[in-house]
Amino acid sequence: MEANIPGCAALLGSFAVLVAIRLPITFALVGSSLIAGLAIGLPLEAVWQRMIQGVQSFSLLAVPFFILAGEIMLSGGIAQRLVDFSDVIIGRIRGGMAQVNILSSTFFGAVSGSTTADVSSIGATLIPVMVKQGYGRDFSVSVTVTSACQSMIIPPSHNMIIYALAAGGVSAGRLFLAGMVPGCLLGLSLMAVAHVQTLRHGYPRGKAYTFREALIVTKDSLLGLMTIVIILVGVTSGYFTATESAAIACAYAFAVTFLIYRNIPFAAIWEILYRAGKTLAMVLSIIAAANGFGYLLSYLRIPGMATAWMLATTDNPALLLLMINALLLFLGCIMDVAPLIMIVTPIVMPVIKSIGMDPVHFGIVLLLNLAVGACTPPVGLTLFTGCAVGRIPVEKVMLSILPFYAAMAATLLLVTYIPPLAMSLPNAFMP
Repeated sequence: MEANIPGCAALLGSFAVLVAIRLPITFALVGSSLIAGLAIGLPLEAVWQRMIQGVQSFSLLAVPFFILAGEIMLSGGIAQRLVDFSDVIIGRIRGGMAQVNILSSTFFGAVSGSTTADVSSIGATLIPVMVKQGYGRDFSVSVTVTSACQSMIIPPSHNMIIYALAAGGVSAGRLFLAGMVPGCLLGLSLMAVAHVQTLRHGYPRGKAYTFREALIVTKDSLLGLMTIVIILVGVTSGYFTATESAAIACAYAFAVTFLIYRNIPFAAIWEILYRAGKTLAMVLSIIAAANGFGYLLSYLRIPGMATAWMLATTDNPALLLLMINALLLFLGCIMDVAPLIMIVTPIVMPVIKSIGMDPVHFGIVLLLNLAVGACTPPVGLTLFTGCAVGRIPVEKVMLSILPFYAAMAATLLLVTYIPPLAMSLPNAFMP
């Protein structure tokens, strides 16, 4: 079957135009799919059916549970407890509040899986404190924004569930394990940059806790941290699936928030359910629309053409991975995470398989690329959220955030070209 050039032009061209005129991404995906279907004479019912099939997946049941668990813990005071626990561990060193910010995001990412929730909660808590202690507002926002992106890589990330679906059934448990080391490596690289910057600017030391105070704070925060333990131990041991682990995490978050911490009244559950439902509606609509778009991509043989072009350009695996990373970084700057996962994965996967790269390894590389894109203009939602929380224009943050971009890029290259960084844990615990 020959490539349908007019159909490809109709699909990709209309999508580019609709995005350029700032149509919401869901409508841009649906609109370009329908335009391409009409252009090639494809029954539009087939496109609608593919969209519906896109959200009829058992694996996607994990997404609403993870979103709801994150919303419950966000509202129940878990963020402040994680900040206090991080302060006990590392806050006493020079520039300690910046390190607390990064470590808090690591912990919060492990219980929420959402960069926006991370920035909104940790940022609202720590940015004013950092500014009051003498840290630059631009530096405080830069630390908050970049460290929040760990949430995409450290489990439980609902973006991992979306990738597992888009990649054709990759194990969510192996993805969870594969994200642990790269996520921690990203946090350590950001800590190193923050430490250099704090020494350069002479930022102050944090509070030193007594042993009794440290014990009380640690005991109070461990209940929240147990969420990630429940998920990882349950999935890797085979006791339950990722979907079942998400449901258990949701029930556990409810019990901890409303029966133990009790910082909010039970009536707040309705507002929590509303916010979770709103987020879920956006995620599922994007997945449905992207599935229809992906059907047209496959029908028009665009993945095959992209694979042939890349392999014709070079057969060197290292150069191919560099090209793919450059493409993902560019696309991550102009598109949201969920639709990009659904669109790019089927296009790039044949190339990945041709060079013998494990789809689990590629999933982590993909998410690292999108983590950089999430805090990069012009569409970086995490960056804009952080600037809104920190009350500073985006342009005033860009100079101070550049060293953190360098740390993220270095982590990306290490994980790309040293597979054991991602694959050692899944190969050891879920071979």
